[in-house]
Amino acid sequence: MAWNEPGGNSNNQDPWGGKRRNNGDRKGPPDLDEAFRKLQESLNGLFGGGKKRGDDGGGSGRSGGGFGALLGIGLVVLAAVWLYSAVYVVDEQEQAVVLRFGKYYETVGPGLNIYFPPIDKKYMENVTRERAYTKQGQMLTEDENIVEVPLTVQYKISNLQDFVLNVDQPEISLQHATDSALRHVVGSTAMDQVLTEGRELMASEIKERLQRFLDTYRTGITVTQVNVQSAAAPREVQEAFDDVIRAREDEQRSRNQAETYANGVVPEARGQAQRILEDANGYRDETVSRAKGEADRFTKLVAEYRKAPEVTRQRLYLDTMQEVFSNTSKVLVTGNKNGQSNLLYLPLDKMIQNSSGSNAPVTGSAAASNTDVTPHVTDLPQSRTRETR
Repeated sequence: MAWNEPGGNSNNQDPWGGKRRNNGDRKGPPDLDEAFRKLQESLNGLFGGGKKRGDDGGGSGRSGGGFGALLGIGLVVLAAVWLYSAVYVVDEQEQAVVLRFGKYYETVGPGLNIYFPPIDKKYMENVTRERAYTKQGQMLTEDENIVEVPLTVQYKISNLQDFVLNVDQPEISLQHATDSALRHVVGSTAMDQVLTEGRELMASEIKERLQRFLDTYRTGITVTQVNVQSAAAPREVQEAFDDVIRAREDEQRSRNQAETYANGVVPEARGQAQRILEDANGYRDETVSRAKGEADRFTKLVAEYRKAPEVTRQRLYLDTMQEVFSNTSKVLVTGNKNGQSNLLYLPLDKMIQNSSGSNAPVTGSAAASNTDVTPHVTDLPQSRTRETR
């Protein structure tokens, strides 16, 4: 039964436990002042402030009870705000460093955690996400040329405690260290290496030097990648640099052509040189062998000469004449017999042509018989031969 139905509320009370006003059966909203007063009395009773109704000095008691209620409400609100700010959640990719009275206390991992401000202070950062820093500036190369080098550095936080405590603004320190490492590496590299194939080597050297700087500063930062993009000359001298690049390309093309020609000529020359060496070695072996054979023949001939000097001498003379006449085409023979001097012409070339069909060798004795000249053996050593070419 509702509280305001007829006969349903014999105590004549409203829903807030108060007496209804005696204004007949008129239905209306509850008295807000009465409701607020009852709530204030409840809070006073909860916090022990004020006096009961009907006591002496009821006015001053209600005033003291109101101040205590407000103070209690304020304390509850402050406690709620403190608890809300003290409880925090660390994500899976994050870590938190807690300082207590300004001194390092602990490093907190993922999960629900609580700290006690204001005596505690926390710093929470993402330690798995890779961050990037881009730099571009004009650098002086080793050969005193100015180039613009764009650079991108990728890094992440590897030690949150060092990142928070050791260096003030560690990312600014990273930028300064990057500038120093880049200028050192570019300043020790020639311009053509910076503009062409030397960028990968430069990136590796810059990464190594930059990481060494950051480890020295104890920034807690780890460099994961350094990318040196395509370097270029300043706009004011871009045309001159284009001419230099074209000249370098022409130089490379000429060098490639020269290397191709050398690869074709050098092996051939080496083959010819090797062939000449082989021919020389063969000629040497042949000459040495022939000399040894001649020496051996002469040694054996001496032994035979000692046995029969006249026969051996005549045989040597005939062999010599045969060898000489076989290599000449025209021979003139003069002899002295019975006080007469005769000059004979032996056309050996014609005789060779005539006798080529019969394959008969032409000797000195045969040539003499064809011209009816038969010199005696005793007269042969006195004859003289002369080759006419």
